[in-house]
Amino acid sequence: MASATEQQSAAGGDGAAAATIEVENPATGEVITTVPILGPKELEAMAARGRQAQRAWEAMGFEGRGRVLRRAQKWMLDNADRIIDVVVSETGKTHEDAQLADFGYTVAALGFWAKEAPKYLADERVPSWNNPAAPGRKLIIRYAPVGLVGVIGPWNFPITNSFGDCIPALAAGNSVMLKPSGVTPLSALLMEEMMRECGLPDGAFQVATGDGSTGAALIEKVDCIMFTGSERTGKSVMKAAAERLLPCYLELGGKDPMIVLADADIERAANAAAYWSMNNGGQVCISVERAYVEAPVYDEFVERVSDNVRRLRQGAPAGAGTVDVGAIIFPPQLETVQDHVKDAVDKGAKVLVGGHPRPGPGHFYEPTVLVDVDHSMKIMREETFGPTLPIMKVSDAEEGVRLANDSPYGLQASVWTKDVERGETLARRIEAGVVCVNDAQINYSALNLPMGGWKVSGLGTRHGAAGIRKYTKVQSLLVTRYALKREPFMFPYKASRTMALRRFWGLIYGRGRRD
Repeated sequence: MASATEQQSAAGGDGAAAATIEVENPATGEVITTVPILGPKELEAMAARGRQAQRAWEAMGFEGRGRVLRRAQKWMLDNADRIIDVVVSETGKTHEDAQLADFGYTVAALGFWAKEAPKYLADERVPSWNNPAAPGRKLIIRYAPVGLVGVIGPWNFPITNSFGDCIPALAAGNSVMLKPSGVTPLSALLMEEMMRECGLPDGAFQVATGDGSTGAALIEKVDCIMFTGSERTGKSVMKAAAERLLPCYLELGGKDPMIVLADADIERAANAAAYWSMNNGGQVCISVERAYVEAPVYDEFVERVSDNVRRLRQGAPAGAGTVDVGAIIFPPQLETVQDHVKDAVDKGAKVLVGGHPRPGPGHFYEPTVLVDVDHSMKIMREETFGPTLPIMKVSDAEEGVRLANDSPYGLQASVWTKDVERGETLARRIEAGVVCVNDAQINYSALNLPMGGWKVSGLGTRHGAAGIRKYTKVQSLLVTRYALKREPFMFPYKASRTMALRRFWGLIYGRGRRD
């Protein structure tokens, strides 16, 4: 939990009150520490340092920046326990969830962007031979850093979806200001320490702790914004960015469907459903949030999933292998999960497993499986973002696809079948930025594969060439070495030349087939 409190400022000893945020361990309810809420003046100074540092950072070139990123990769490996412990302490997630996503993803991303940035951002030659307006000219596309990038991160993955978005921006030669969630700021501060120790110029990567007001101030200072979070806040970010005509990229909510066909490997599908709906406590934008199962295998699937979920261990993590499902990281989210389950039950759904908050310290909701659900229920329409899996019986694949698309969201989906060609055909009909066949979520680790949302699930993509080029400005160069003293189209105009140009266009473009 994060709460703003008034404490005495340590700076200057003048007795001025400074707003701070209490950082709580959601698995125990204990307050870990406090961090300051930075305001517009602090953000202004940080932006000035960032812009000054950016010039030196860009001048290091891809090779120099790559060395720093690879040193950071080694730093993470050398400090794995410390990093994972910090993530677990402020999120209450399991050791394994912290290791697989926040640690494992970021270690891979540092090396990936160090290696791939020079390829993705290399100058591109555009052919001129097929353009009669530019014969013999050299045509070049260049990618230049935008300057100062702002990243506003979420609380569910305080490194992966916060610092992880900073890595390609840094690799492209930008300075970055990261505003982490006020719920989970400590992981970002650790990443700031890491980058400083690994040779990043002072000010090239800075963390601005605070609340929503800090995020709003950040947007006023940067040249590009990347936001991950809710649809509601995303719209506010986009509106603020539009006022300054800033490039704005959003990864928002999801209500990701899983379609299980009758010919699927039901054991694998059920194991995957239990894992991809419950990992990280279900607090994953690309979590399996609803399942549609063909009637012939519905009962077997439900039984297998329920057995898997029933065996899950939940509680405060005490090291590797001690629990399977951790805490609800943001306390108000617990209320949303409760509301969705209650709404479903009130409308006729049946709870097979779980269905209640866990008593005791911390913020937990039992891993929950529901059946007899339909699209009149919030749990099938709105993002729940908790350890729940509603399962709905469908008559065939057509009904599954129709219901999967009956959503304002379009972030991710999955299709499960032994007929992979049919699975791919169905996947192409699902309205989502990413669709997996016989898998889910694992695509996020394929850093060369773009990942982004359709509909209200976002704008722009992560990963791949587009995932780094979004942090650049495109510059086109046309270089003329040899040319006439006066081109035929130049002054003074003459009727003979005008008609000659017209005949030239007819010669070049008039040979095509006329339907």
